[in-house]
Amino acid sequence: MCPRRCGADRRTGAGYCGCGDGAAVAKTMLHMWEEPPVSGARGSGAVFFSGCNLRCIYCQNRDISFSVSGRRMSREELADSFLSLRDAGAHNINLVTATPYLPDVADALGIARRRGLDLPVVYNTGGYELPEAVEALSPYVDVWLPDFKYASSALAAKYSSAPDYPAVAEEAIDRMVRLAGPPVIENGLIRRGVIVRHLVLPGCRADSLLVVRRIAEKWGGDVKLSLMRQYTPDFAPPGCGLNRRVTAFEYNSVLEEALRLGLDGWFQDADSATKAYTPDFTNNVKS
Repeated sequence: MCPRRCGADRRTGAGYCGCGDGAAVAKTMLHMWEEPPVSGARGSGAVFFSGCNLRCIYCQNRDISFSVSGRRMSREELADSFLSLRDAGAHNINLVTATPYLPDVADALGIARRRGLDLPVVYNTGGYELPEAVEALSPYVDVWLPDFKYASSALAAKYSSAPDYPAVAEEAIDRMVRLAGPPVIENGLIRRGVIVRHLVLPGCRADSLLVVRRIAEKWGGDVKLSLMRQYTPDFAPPGCGLNRRVTAFEYNSVLEEALRLGLDGWFQDADSATKAYTPDFTNNVKS
């Protein structure tokens, strides 16, 4: 299921991601802080899964990505949660870091669809996906929301322990684009397509410039770009080299390059760089 290929038998133990058998859901909510066509006016129906196959050292969701908390849900219970979010007014079902639970998620989406779920499904991922996983999810997913974190293998190794990340993410996003086609936005809401996110990190401006050039070269107008300025050092360990905010020069130079290349999408102001936009995971889904 995962590029780590750690070989864990999760019926009896945990994988690199920390996940065992069965989907662990940390939080469900109407999420207002995604890209505008994802959140809309009423919110995206976010389902935050515990555990992660990347565990980036600066992760703002580290309370749930570095440990597995919340509630273990059966596939039927997971389908119930999707339908509950629909009934609460969600514009879509937003699966956040669902990669470790692919079989559970695919089956739950199938159950929910048979029970009347008619909302677009958003697959919100760090981008570290096998193409086979993307193919397996394609009957259920309408909108792909992957990160493209790094162009540099060295940075990917340093911050995410995944030196193969650039090649893996590029292949995964390429498969997403071919499956979904160009973005379709109706009445301000995305119905289908790919939004590629990139978080500008402090001191990594040169790599961010390479990332936006790669996105423009590979996919151009077939994707939307979400260029993120929300990095906050609150979650980074001391001495990692990321213990400050991104400067205006760093972000704006990457933004200017993206616009020069003709990329279209969404950009962030400096006031996004605060932990206030991180969901409160102390009030999790209880087991």
